[in-house]
Amino acid sequence: MAKDIRYNWSDIVYFLEVARQKSLVRAAEKLRVDHTTVSRRIRELEKSLNTSLFSRTKSGFQLTETGTQLLQYAEGMEGHANAITEMIAGVEGAGAGGAVRIASMEGIGSLYLTKLFGAFHAQFPEVQIELITDYRMLDLSRREADIFISFFKPVGKRLSISKLGEFKVSLFASGDYLKRCGMPSSVAELEKHEFVDFIDELVHVQENRWLSDILRPHSTKFRSTSLLAQYMWASEGEGLAMLPSFVAANNADLVPVMPELCTVRDIWMSVHEDLLHIARIKAVTGFLEKNIARDRDFLMPG
Repeated sequence: MAKDIRYNWSDIVYFLEVARQKSLVRAAEKLRVDHTTVSRRIRELEKSLNTSLFSRTKSGFQLTETGTQLLQYAEGMEGHANAITEMIAGVEGAGAGGAVRIASMEGIGSLYLTKLFGAFHAQFPEVQIELITDYRMLDLSRREADIFISFFKPVGKRLSISKLGEFKVSLFASGDYLKRCGMPSSVAELEKHEFVDFIDELVHVQENRWLSDILRPHSTKFRSTSLLAQYMWASEGEGLAMLPSFVAANNADLVPVMPELCTVRDIWMSVHEDLLHIARIKAVTGFLEKNIARDRDFLMPG
């Protein structure tokens, strides 16, 4: 006969946060309790289950084999618990409400997605958007974000991943720069111009290496990890920049340069499977799908 194992369900909340944060202190900050409380609840859960769930290492709390197996069930419990509150909210007519954290890269987050959120707020006033612009692939399983918008197809367990669209990347320069230095009409003439690009060794997302898709310029006058900085550099008339369509569109003075030299990147949306049923998540994902599809011609200008 199997041993009758009893444990406190609420301890699972503490287990999940330590598994995601790999730190008692960070988990405590997320849960808004003292780290000693987190430590005590983890010990009580391990004692109740008569097993070790974490290995305490110099790099933090690492899941044991049993802990890794428990994580899958714990995330399922969390998903069902969230579903209960969403169901009650729906029954009582509350609809979508609460915060949704969206992670994206700087350019598309600041110069495209942000422009959409005004219309979203008018439609869903009870939903608060939190935007993180970061070059890293944030871990959705650790709830660093609810939704991730990227230029690459992420890889991860229990992720719902969909391609929302594409955007064009091509060369632009300001009118003043072109008056001063001339409009190039061939690749050979491009070599006489100044360029801006990312810093090679600090490019963490290979899909950002779009300039090398069409050209390896002889002279790069300025480099930056920031796409916004590159955009400003070109806007100030300092040279040519390879810019996404949604970035260049913010300055009418930026002129396409040899538009036939272009490349295309995908727009991917990722959501953890446990969040798909939540009303506010569905509101945001549905809105993004609809609007990015609507903006196809803007993102991929002829």
